[in-house]
Amino acid sequence: MNSRHKKVFIAVFADPVNGSIAWDKVEGLLVALDCQVIGSGGSAITIERNGLRLNIHRPHPSRDSLKYRIKAVREFLMKLEIKP
Repeated sequence: MNSRHKKVFIAVFADPVNGSIAWDKVEGLLVALDCQVIGSGGSAITIERNGLRLNIHRPHPSRDSLKYRIKAVREFLMKLEIKP
């Protein structure tokens, strides 16, 4: 994980939840954490690691993640026992 990923990681776990993080940066963080991003058509994706899955939609037309996506990613990382 490089310094850009660390900044995004810290932002994902920040309180209050920041919904203006660019989704491509969040996806980049997940890939850096060895998660597999599987596109299933359109904006729907599945993020998978160690048998755990997160089904979510990429934001459009805006790049901003919105709070509920950041909360979902945070919960997914906590299930994987990846915490700051």
